[in-house]
Amino acid sequence: MIGQGKMLAEFTTPEALRRAVPTVRRAGHRVVDAFTPYPVEGLAEEIGPSRAPLRLVMLMVGLAVAIAAYLLQWYSAVIAYPMNTGGRPLHSWPVFLLVPFEIGMFTAALAGLVALFWSCGLPRLHDPLFAVPGFERATQDRFFLLAEAAASDQDGTALRHVLEDAGARVVTEVRRQ
Repeated sequence: MIGQGKMLAEFTTPEALRRAVPTVRRAGHRVVDAFTPYPVEGLAEEIGPSRAPLRLVMLMVGLAVAIAAYLLQWYSAVIAYPMNTGGRPLHSWPVFLLVPFEIGMFTAALAGLVALFWSCGLPRLHDPLFAVPGFERATQDRFFLLAEAAASDQDGTALRHVLEDAGARVVTEVRRQ
C-alpha cells in the first residue's frame, strides 16, 4: 500500500533509472517498484523480488485445518459416539486420513487465493499512483522509480534529495487516498 514517505521519481532514460536504484539503497531507503514502458535488462534483479508469504500461509492453514478435521473425527469416533463394528478399533487412523487430507488441501488452496489477492492489493480498483501527473507516460517513454523513505527520514526530504541527485527529472510525493 502507498503511504507517507513514498516518492515517485521520473527518469528520461533506462540507464538513469538503473543507476538510481543502487544510489537509493546505499542511502538507506527502500526501492519499492519500477515502472517502465518496456523491460529494462537487469532492473528486476537490481530491485529484487518481493516476497509474499503465500507458501507459508498455505502450509499453516492447510495443516491446521487437516489436524482439526482429524481430531474432530477422532473425538466423534472414540469419545462422543464409540461404536464397535466388526471388532475394529475405535481409533482407525487409515480411515480417518482421507477427510483431513481433502479438506486440508482445499483450505490451503483457498487460503493461497486469499493471500494472493491480499498481497496484490486486490480488490483495490484505483492506485494512488494514477493520480500523479505524468504517470501515464510510464507506458510510453518515461521510467519511474517508487521508493520508500527510511524510518529516520520522516518527511521524505532526504529521499527527495537522493532521487534528485540521482538524476530524476521530477520527484513527486505519493500519498494514500
